[in-house]
Amino acid sequence: MNKIVITLGDPAGIGPDLGVLLAQKNLNKNIIIISDPTLLIDSASRLKKKIKLNILKNVESKTYSGEKIINVLPVKLNVKNNPGKLNPSNSEYVINTIKMAASLCLEKKVKCMVTGPISKSVLNDGGFKISGHTEFLAKICKSKSVMMLMNSYMKVALHTTHVPLKNVNRYITKSSLTETIQIINKDLKKKFKIDNPKILVTGLNPHAGEDGLLGNEDENIIKHVIKTMRKKHIKVDGPIPADTAFIKKNIKEYDIILTMYHDQGLPVIKFNNFKKTVNVTLGLPIIRVSVDHGTALDLVGTGKIDTSSFLEAIKVAKSISG
Repeated sequence: MNKIVITLGDPAGIGPDLGVLLAQKNLNKNIIIISDPTLLIDSASRLKKKIKLNILKNVESKTYSGEKIINVLPVKLNVKNNPGKLNPSNSEYVINTIKMAASLCLEKKVKCMVTGPISKSVLNDGGFKISGHTEFLAKICKSKSVMMLMNSYMKVALHTTHVPLKNVNRYITKSSLTETIQIINKDLKKKFKIDNPKILVTGLNPHAGEDGLLGNEDENIIKHVIKTMRKKHIKVDGPIPADTAFIKKNIKEYDIILTMYHDQGLPVIKFNNFKKTVNVTLGLPIIRVSVDHGTALDLVGTGKIDTSSFLEAIKVAKSISG
C-alpha cells in the first residue's frame, strides 16, 4: 500500500506534459498515473521525449521503475483531445480520474493522491456543478474539508474557498468557523506531527473591523469563536488585521495562518515561493496534495513547463502519508 496515484487534470492543459516530463526524472515504481494513455503518447511526441508506458489492468498490477517508464492506470477520454483547447465534452473524463483516485485512497489500495490542474468553469459547462477539487473530494468522502497551501516557509489555510467575494460574509458563521479551526488543529497534529499547533486567525474586514466601525463579523463571530476554542485548549489567536498577519514574527511564531477568503491568503504564499508551494486538503479521511498552478494552456507543448510544484506535491504527499 505504498503506491501514489496521480491525476493530470484537464487533458487540454499542461497535465499530460507534466506526466511526460516527470517520467524523464525516472519515476518510482510506486507512482501510478491515472490517464488515457493516448494523452501521454501525444504529449511525448509534441515534446520530442521518449516514454515507455506500462499499462495496468488494475492498481494491483505489477509496476516498474526505470528510465522514462510511466505506470498508467487507463481511463478513456470521452472525445479526442485538442491540446490547449478546453472542451466540456471531456469533463466526465476528468471527473472519472478524480473519482478513481479518491476511491483507491478510500479503499486503502493506495496511500495518497496527487492532482493536476483542472478548469472549474469547463467542468461546470460539462454539467458537473463543482467549485474545485477541495469541495468535490469533500463530497466524495462525505467530509468537511479545509484548503491549505504550504511551502517550506509558511502554511496558509482558507475558511472559504471558491466563493464570490460579495458572498464571503455569509459563510462566516460561528459553527462553520469552529469546524474549520478544529479540522486544522486535528490535521496539523495527525498529518504533520505538530503536538500543539499554534493558529493565527485573520479578520474579515480592514483593521479586523476597527471595533465594529468597518464591520461586525470580526467582533461578533471570529473573536467569539477564538475565545471558545481557547477554552477547549486549542492554541489560537486573533482576529488580526490581514495586512499585518504575514509579518516575519508571526510566520515564525505560528504554525499556520487561517484567512477568511481565497485572495486574502493565497497571494502572499504564492508570492513567497510559487514554484515550491502545494495545496493540501485537510479534513478528509484520505491524503490529497495538489500543484498550486492552473492549466497553463499557453504553455502546452512548449516544453517550457516548470515541474517544481508537481515534484513538491509528490514529496509532501509521501511525507505526510508516512
